[in-house]
Amino acid sequence: MNNITILCFCFTSFFVTSLAADTISANHTIGDGETIVSSGERFELGFFSPGNSTGRYLGIWYNKISKGKVVWVANRAIPITDKSGVLKFDERGALILVIQNGSVIWSSNTSRHAQNPVAQLLDSGNLVVRNENDRRTENFVWQSFEHPGNTFLPGMKVGRLASGLDVIISSWKSNDDPSQGPYTFEIDGKGLELVVRQNSVLKSRSGPWNGVGFSGLPLLKPDPLLSYAFVFNDKVAYLTYDINSSIALTLVFDQGGVLERLAWIDRLNNWIVYSSAPGDNCDNYALCGAYGRCTIGNSPACGCLNRFVPKNQSEWVRADWSSGCVRRTPLNCQNGDGFIKYYNIKLPDSKIRAMNKSMTTEECRVKCLNNCSCMAYTNSDIRGNGSGCILWFGDLVDIRQYTEDGQDLYIRMASPEIVAHTLEGSPKKKKVGIIVSVVLSAFLLLGLGLCLFLQKKKKHSRHNTLGRTKNKENNTKEQWSMTSQDESLDLPHFDLTAIANATSNFSFNNLLGQGGFGPVYKGAFKGGQDIAVKRLSKESRQGLDQFMNEVKCIAKLQHRNLVKLLGYCIEHEEKILIYEYLPNKSLDIYIFDQIRSKLLDWPKRFHIINGVSRGLLYLHHDSRLRIIHRDLKLSNILLDNDMNPKISDFGMARSFGGNETEANTRRVVGTYGYMSPEYAIDGFFSIKSDVFSFGVLVLETVSGKRNWGFTHPEHELNLLGHVWKLYKEGRSLELIDELNVESCYVPEVLRSIHVGLLCVQHSPEHRPSMSTVVLMLEGNGLLPQPNEPGFFTERKVIEENKKDLSSTNEVTITVLDGR
Repeated sequence: MNNITILCFCFTSFFVTSLAADTISANHTIGDGETIVSSGERFELGFFSPGNSTGRYLGIWYNKISKGKVVWVANRAIPITDKSGVLKFDERGALILVIQNGSVIWSSNTSRHAQNPVAQLLDSGNLVVRNENDRRTENFVWQSFEHPGNTFLPGMKVGRLASGLDVIISSWKSNDDPSQGPYTFEIDGKGLELVVRQNSVLKSRSGPWNGVGFSGLPLLKPDPLLSYAFVFNDKVAYLTYDINSSIALTLVFDQGGVLERLAWIDRLNNWIVYSSAPGDNCDNYALCGAYGRCTIGNSPACGCLNRFVPKNQSEWVRADWSSGCVRRTPLNCQNGDGFIKYYNIKLPDSKIRAMNKSMTTEECRVKCLNNCSCMAYTNSDIRGNGSGCILWFGDLVDIRQYTEDGQDLYIRMASPEIVAHTLEGSPKKKKVGIIVSVVLSAFLLLGLGLCLFLQKKKKHSRHNTLGRTKNKENNTKEQWSMTSQDESLDLPHFDLTAIANATSNFSFNNLLGQGGFGPVYKGAFKGGQDIAVKRLSKESRQGLDQFMNEVKCIAKLQHRNLVKLLGYCIEHEEKILIYEYLPNKSLDIYIFDQIRSKLLDWPKRFHIINGVSRGLLYLHHDSRLRIIHRDLKLSNILLDNDMNPKISDFGMARSFGGNETEANTRRVVGTYGYMSPEYAIDGFFSIKSDVFSFGVLVLETVSGKRNWGFTHPEHELNLLGHVWKLYKEGRSLELIDELNVESCYVPEVLRSIHVGLLCVQHSPEHRPSMSTVVLMLEGNGLLPQPNEPGFFTERKVIEENKKDLSSTNEVTITVLDGR
């Protein structure tokens, strides 16, 4: 359940009046139609009917939120069939819910009694019973937080409390029936892990706490919106969390046994699923059997750990993995067993598990080695160099493989396997060896390529000298220039007649678009190959330079996220480039269009963002020459049949050799809203200028709004300023394109917004490189905090300067003098 969904909750309350107070005293009652509201007006208590039910329940819900999300229900199992229900105190000081015939259908039922009882609804959503003059938390006589339903609210403690009470979360049976469903979410105090059970049968587990997080929940990390705490000692073991922003955010355990993190978005007027767990098939308990390893992305997902084989091969090939795996070499404790390290896994479960928090790693190893029944060990706390000890006895089940952020485990193996493992080298050593080999090969290739480049450059320089002599003699300067370049281009040359035939003589019906360079036509060669034909405008003063620049920059570039140049034509006065034809045109016509934007759901948008980042990484670091695009924007991202993005339009690009990454120019070219401050104002450009443009592209893709020309009724900021404002206020989710919200996976959206803000920071030194950007987008580690973006407070300044700018195309291309 990775995609965002809208949580629709039908809610009926039939409110008549509302008491101003947030408390119920000993001589007051609450009847159906009356409510109390917490002091900060965040929560409300009263009677309601869920979904399509006609039964009446006493509950607590979010106040001032139209969907009326219920967070607690008193009489879960016994609905009231009419409106006679009354909440009051009995003579012992306990809260009771009675109906017309005097029957008590719910009670706070506590052995402690209050002398002057008061029930108060706190702004946390907690209904507490206390003595009238005693507000200390530890002296509460009773509280709803210790008797929750399906909702885990901020500040609530789930698990074993100091009083000995075990607090668990349980699902509703349905949206119409809040009685306890089959699923429970609880803390296994012995194993120090989170577990989900169905009718008391274990269905999913988080893996044990390791001092940083749960080994099976690598995504549960510090979050700008939430802060988690897992507290445990000899008396308690509970999970709690707090919200770091003003948004309404909660955890709800749904009818299917999935814990969903919900956030209320005012702009959408609805709840959205921010994240969920269990999240995929590998979270199903013991899916792959003993010593089986589940890996999302593999097909099939289940496989045996290295040096293990299927216990029942015939069942295994039929996708029945329940029998699991066995060691290919049986253990022989008397013959010197040892341990092999397995990396980045979810720590397993077993029938018996022991923990000692004071042992060192070596003491843990010796303890396990000296007990023939001990099958594995690892640290109980991975902070620093690791400490503490967990021992497993019996078969290891429920193992999951991660690419990173899992935990290391030492599994007992027979002596021959230890020897073989030592000779082969560990996976990590292999990986390092491969990386070293690749790096060395890359340096060798780079050296060879540089030599060839310098030789070619020297030869080309001699050739141009001869060309200049010929030019003076014939007085045909432009014709010489094009002929000279023609001879040096390693690209197919196409005949003008063939191109004219392919485009129906450059017919208006074949016109795809018009830019500062000139028109672009769709064409088709006789063989059936579709092409895009870019024709240099005869009126364009810059076209010749741009034409040659684009040819030189892109001729030998080969990357799946760059548009492919098929050839060119120089004939008479025509200068033409022939590209692969991309049927879905450019990204901007989808993002900024109310109809087409619905065709780009969040997975497609995130795929496009990632593709553009990899294409830009290739230009900056991996291509033959380091290339700075200088005009990266949505309209220069073309989309193929499968909506794969391809960076296009290299007419403004600059190439560098060696380690060059920056330059100055008096001729600033680019597009309003995408240019970095140092480039637009001072003419200084670098790979970090492209990073800035990429950040703008990301934020536009997420929001569906243009940076340049963005308006908001509450401020005068552009899109960058608006995003920065929302980020600082913990409201980044409000940026999500409302046409795209149903498919959003919020962690990816928030990560994309965060990365976008890092890319548009004012100072180029603070912006990440594209190699870092790619890793940040594809990973799930912590991200650095962004600084203030560039140009987000300078709209009026730029508007004033815009009057002095000349432009070849007022929509897309601008040219100005740097200061």
